[in-house]
Amino acid sequence: MKDYSINSEFVVRLDEKIQSLIAKGVATQDDEVFNELALMEFELQYHSIKAYRELCDNQGVTPDNVRSWDEIPAGPSELFKKTLVAAFPLSETELTIMTSGTSNPNAPSKIFRDKRCVDMYYRANAVMTKEYLFPDVDRMKLLLMVPSPKVAPSMGMAIGLEQLRQNFGTEDSRYLISPAGMEWELLFSALHEAEEAGEPVAIVGATSGLVFLFNFCQEHGLSFQLPPGSRICDGGGYLGTFGECSREHYLELCAKVMGVPAEFCVNTLGSGESTTNYFDNVLRNHWLGKTGIPRYKECPPWTRTIVVDPRTGRRLPKGEVGLIRHYDLVNRANLLVVQTNNLGYEIEDGFEIIGRADARDKGTTTFLNRMISGLETCSTVADGMLAEGQSCSTVADRMLAEGRSCSTVADDMLARSPHGGKFANIPPERLEKLKKMCPFLQLKGLLNKKSR
Repeated sequence: MKDYSINSEFVVRLDEKIQSLIAKGVATQDDEVFNELALMEFELQYHSIKAYRELCDNQGVTPDNVRSWDEIPAGPSELFKKTLVAAFPLSETELTIMTSGTSNPNAPSKIFRDKRCVDMYYRANAVMTKEYLFPDVDRMKLLLMVPSPKVAPSMGMAIGLEQLRQNFGTEDSRYLISPAGMEWELLFSALHEAEEAGEPVAIVGATSGLVFLFNFCQEHGLSFQLPPGSRICDGGGYLGTFGECSREHYLELCAKVMGVPAEFCVNTLGSGESTTNYFDNVLRNHWLGKTGIPRYKECPPWTRTIVVDPRTGRRLPKGEVGLIRHYDLVNRANLLVVQTNNLGYEIEDGFEIIGRADARDKGTTTFLNRMISGLETCSTVADGMLAEGQSCSTVADRMLAEGRSCSTVADDMLARSPHGGKFANIPPERLEKLKKMCPFLQLKGLLNKKSR
């Protein structure tokens, strides 16, 4: 019997070939190589993942009768919620991620990755981030509107953005969510400092959180003119938590509130079930001097993304809206082919997402949306973070709750952040506007100051 164990010659050779493909970057597509590796990965996952093998057998598809990558059966994203999906022994797990629970916040998926897959995960997304978010610079000050992995160790976005910070952030980059909540005073102070110093910054966070920030600034007459080269990266999905906001209106708010033009506003699509993050092509094309190209997400050489008819599962012509299906070689530890509930369409050599097929009345159900909207509060740092049937829940889900903070001594210790004299240079009129945001913003560092 063929050996498909994690350190077998077959799996080690497969991983080496995938790493080699990633190392070549995003510029060159090789259909023959992708097909070869996809068939190898299908063979591994068919023999290693019982639930997936049963799914394939029910369709009459096996490694013996598949000749092309697009014949490989897709596993639905819901499969990760129902059963263990891992092509290796869990004793070899290096990283566990809990998904955001967009479809059902009470049933997040659990994603397990072994050490070599974690390395592929980090390398692939570092390549994507460099090419599509920082093609013009090596490092920049990052303002991260997410908790750090220390606060939310199983949140995929927090884990990914820690890699972003390490690879592309300067030493003064900051996480802006602590166990006590969103550090609004640090954010506004950093934006003001960027204006004054003329040093570009990158704001990165959940789409819904950025929409909330922009709307809040507009309501209180706040706007910034960030230096040229500043950029905004949003991701995680926007389900209308804070009112309707089209992508066009979102880009208008980026320019109006932050002074960041549309070509420096990059949306990214990522999911725990499928490893690679997909970025808008606009900033890369702007840097390359390419004009007249529509905004969409490009597929790197180690992935393919198609759009299928929800009823038949067959691939749709380009431009027609259907369900997005990802083929991702970096997902060797789980499933090569993941059928998502995201709606979108294929365009040129990529795709665009327009929403979710299951988004009915779910504007506040994702963890990040609940966190931002202040529906709930967190109780302790470790409170159910890895509890059965939950995600890294209480801390990450509820830490932005209005006027409430964590309860335990450990939470209180982590919540203390020395603001010192960071607000000494904020103009009096801006200080007054910030004060008026209380009590929601809980700007404790500003409440005792007097305008001059």
